[in-house]
Amino acid sequence: MFNFDTEAVDRLCAAILSLETTEECKAFLEDLCTISEVQDMTQRLTAAKLLSEGKNYQQISEQLGVSTATISRVNRCLNYGAGGYETVLGRILTAEGEK
Repeated sequence: MFNFDTEAVDRLCAAILSLETTEECKAFLEDLCTISEVQDMTQRLTAAKLLSEGKNYQQISEQLGVSTATISRVNRCLNYGAGGYETVLGRILTAEGEK
């Protein structure tokens, strides 16, 4: 199991938290991740949003083109994870509602 409590992970978190704009974040993700990794992360976040809206696995799979296994993992994290999805979804949905 991966240990998130390391200096390297702390450095990554500090790097992400230092970003001030969407453009800076996109540039960092482009440098840090492969296109496939960014696509995977965006699909998982979107799956979490759709699950929180009550969509079922089949609807999400058809809309995003992801496997039900991926959706199941996201759902497991939503229900039993560290709370990261809930924190982020709450904040971005609030910000989107303010636009």
